[in-house]
Formats: sequence, structure tokens, C-alpha cells
Amino acid sequence: MPDITGRRIAVLATDGVEEVELTEPVEALRAAGAEVTLVSLKAGRIQAMNEDVNPAGTHQVDLPVAEADAGSFDGLVLPGGTTNPDKLRLDEDAVGFVKGFVSSAKPIAAICHGPWMLINAGGVAGRTMTSWPSLQTDLRNAGATWVDETVVRDGRLVTSRNPKDLPAFCDAIVALFAEAA
Repeated sequence: MPDITGRRIAVLATDGVEEVELTEPVEALRAAGAEVTLVSLKAGRIQAMNEDVNPAGTHQVDLPVAEADAGSFDGLVLPGGTTNPDKLRLDEDAVGFVKGFVSSAKPIAAICHGPWMLINAGGVAGRTMTSWPSLQTDLRNAGATWVDETVVRDGRLVTSRNPKDLPAFCDAIVALFAEAA
């Protein structure tokens, strides 16, 4: 496993985030030595879900997005769940935070419905990506090439489709953040 000790990685999520799409990448990043910060719409705790319908764990927010600066981080993870990115993309601070990573070409990883945030942040045009299948038209309309693959890496962007892809996604994001200096 690559060593990413000292890398500061933001994970942007809110109520409705898919539990395993939050916890498994965070565990993989921490196991590789990264400092992971949960950024959300508000202080306090967020409610994760299993398959969008069953409440799972709650998770302590480390930093409200209104106080977050992309310049303070080395990379970004965007987990899915249907309602999580749908809520986030309606928040100006959240979209602005993601735009900070896009405009500075910092590494970004997104799984499932997470790429919705990249559409709103102007980060998909000209990219080859994957996602939950229902996003393919949205991604294509925003200028991306959508493919149905477990993990897709396009430069400093890694995307995956769903929780079944998490083992490959976690390996790919640790490798991505290891290369980013």
C-alpha cells in the first residue's frame, strides 16, 4: 500500500451519504497515513444511510464547508448516496469548495452519485468517467464521456460506480493521492 502520510484529504458529505461509501474510503486513507477531514454543510453530526432508505451510523463533522478552503487540502473525496450530493450541489459554499479543487487541478475521487457535485463545479467536461448508471446522461450532457467500468482514472480524477466497486476504488484513491504532491 502506498504511504500517504501527511496528506490532508477532505471528504465532503452530508445527511444521506451512503455509509460504506463514506467509511471504507476514510478507513483506507487513514490506513495509508492520510489525515482525513469530514467537511459538511453544518457542524455536528451527519446521518449516513444504507441504500438511501435505512439509517446507518452518524458521523462527526470536522469542519463546516462555509469555513473550509480547498487550498488547505491535498485532495477531495465525494461519496455518494442519492440525497447526499443532491443536497450538497444546492449549497453555494459546497459547490465553491469543490470548484477550488477543480480549478487548482487537485486530485478528486468520486463514487456513485458523487460526480453530481463535479457537474455543478464545472469539473467534468472532456473527462472520461463512471458513476451510478442514472447519472450517465447528466455527465454526458455536461461534456463527459461516460463508461461502465469498476474504476476510471482520468488524470487526477478517479470515479467508481457503486459500493461493490469499493475495494478497487479505495486502492485507486490511495494510489491517486500518493502521486499528488
